[in-house]
Amino acid sequence: MKPPPRPVVQVLRLGRLPYAQALTEQQKYVRRHLEARDGGESPPPPPHALLLCEHEPVYTVGLRRGPYPQSEEARLRGLGAHFHRSDRGGLVTFHGPGQLVCYPLLDLRAFRRPLRLYVAGLEAAAIGLCRRFGLQARRSPHTGVWVGDDKICAIGIHCGRYITSHGLALNCNIDLTWFEHIVPCGIEGKGVTSLSRELDREVTVEEATLPFLKAFEEQFQCTLTFSEENIS
Repeated sequence: MKPPPRPVVQVLRLGRLPYAQALTEQQKYVRRHLEARDGGESPPPPPHALLLCEHEPVYTVGLRRGPYPQSEEARLRGLGAHFHRSDRGGLVTFHGPGQLVCYPLLDLRAFRRPLRLYVAGLEAAAIGLCRRFGLQARRSPHTGVWVGDDKICAIGIHCGRYITSHGLALNCNIDLTWFEHIVPCGIEGKGVTSLSRELDREVTVEEATLPFLKAFEEQFQCTLTFSEENIS
């Protein structure tokens, strides 16, 4: 019996852009999936997509534990960063230049993975990337990927009707002082690190991208293609 075909995932490299613009791009792909599903005449499904980018400095807050205090939002904006509330899981975190942000827009039915194993797959891809740099990273009871007690990759996702959005943020050569103004992901007593800090050399997003894509392709048993599609 032949194995099922490997899902094809389209990779779009969006460069550096504001967080709000990345949300718009994600919503576009989610709508494509849902509209195709509801079309009634079994149209071919839209492609799975993997959006890669960096963000302008921004603090984002997920859905857990109720609304974020207005006073805290004002304080963080006062640091010179944007602030956004998001429908992803998780608490407060920071995105900025020097961080590889990956947004998978996937129909999980094609990957035959429940949500829990999808999140584990994202963690495994980030661990695989670290391994390619000779760095020992691990999971912990907290979502994300860790080097010792310091988080190197944050994960926060949304999934509706099997379609994923949001994703992961891997610290490459990001300015880690931005994290000193928050309790990242609401986890007390833990730190934040980056590839550059752990390897004691500059590791750019550009250098980390291809090893990450190889780790993602290996973990999710998919075929990656590269698109020149412009963002809207």
